[in-house]
Amino acid sequence: MKQSPEKLSVLLHEPEGPLVPYLDTFARLLHEQGFPQHLLGRQIRVVAKFSQWLLAEAINAPEVSDEHVQQFFAGGVRRRSIHNGEFATLGRLLGFLRQVGVIAPLRECAAITPLQTVVGEFATYLRQERGLSEKTLIQYCPFIVRFLSERFAHEPIDLAALEAADVIGFITRQATQLSAARAKAATTALRSFLRYVRYCGETQRDLVAAVPTVPNWSMTGIPRAITAEHIHAVLAHCPRDTPGGRRDFAILMLLVHLGLRSGEIVSLTLDSIDWEADSFAVVGKGQHSARLPLPVTVGEAITDYLRYGRPASRSRALFLRTCAPLRGLGAAQSVGTIVRAALTRAGIDTGSRGSHQFRHALATDLLRHGASLSEIGSVLRHHQAKTTSIYAKVDFAALRPLSLPWPGGVQ
Repeated sequence: MKQSPEKLSVLLHEPEGPLVPYLDTFARLLHEQGFPQHLLGRQIRVVAKFSQWLLAEAINAPEVSDEHVQQFFAGGVRRRSIHNGEFATLGRLLGFLRQVGVIAPLRECAAITPLQTVVGEFATYLRQERGLSEKTLIQYCPFIVRFLSERFAHEPIDLAALEAADVIGFITRQATQLSAARAKAATTALRSFLRYVRYCGETQRDLVAAVPTVPNWSMTGIPRAITAEHIHAVLAHCPRDTPGGRRDFAILMLLVHLGLRSGEIVSLTLDSIDWEADSFAVVGKGQHSARLPLPVTVGEAITDYLRYGRPASRSRALFLRTCAPLRGLGAAQSVGTIVRAALTRAGIDTGSRGSHQFRHALATDLLRHGASLSEIGSVLRHHQAKTTSIYAKVDFAALRPLSLPWPGGVQ
């Protein structure tokens, strides 16, 4: 069968069933997402088979559901189908059909528990009234679920019944089970929740004052910074003749020269860069935005990626995945994965495998070249001076090997 100019894939037999009107549009969507021709054809074939199965089962397009996909793959062929990516293909198909309104969107679970209701309303308050990020919600809500589950394990949730002893007991137990940093996060989450409870009028008590303070020893250590020699090796071993290598090199340059956080890199878009002003906008913690200068070497690395590495896509994300579906990196962990791969290529074991070590290295280098702590805090966009003050100990660590013995020896 000859392929027409309008069609991106062809089938050996004329397709049948309720999904036939959507095959070409779905194929174009897959093509835009960057799937190569042979994979695109494979996916359209499984959709055609599914459409034929729906016809045999007398199931119309608006009635298609996830349960029908499960039934279609039932039996011994399911494991092979998952391996071949066919199961994922029909998942994309259902998402496409929901997007264009052919089938109804996924319904939320009808049986929502009182605990889920309370925590969900608290999350909405944090999001809409406090303007906090989803990352903060993900950190806070599990602590509140744990707190309410322990307090109201065998009785209905009554926020007015909360007492100081409940708060103190919960934090005391958390402090014995968690690290100091995590226990401190639990106190922050619980204070926020108790403010919300009073805000809603559930209680007139100020239980926030009852939340114990967890000692914070996070400032006692020296930040682990990757050395200049290791940075040079990481950049030297990054391949720059492949699309993925060009992308990774540009990301590493942003880490090395600007100390960006992983989440800040992921959130960059094509619109973030002002090429005429040699600057770019970055959204940091707490959704605080800032405009930073774009060094020439970093700009050249990004330009090389945009010209020769970034695949054609409708996505406005600056850095894209290297394989289909083509979209932004999605999560900050993606940058960590890129860093770990770069360290492995260079044969380096830095102890820390994350991206933050480049941020620490930039701060350490600035300090040793005479920058003040306030200047370093400005470069790293710290909102509190105490966050930057940890780098004051770096000089003591560097000078300790140079110290002379006490005259006359140790007494």
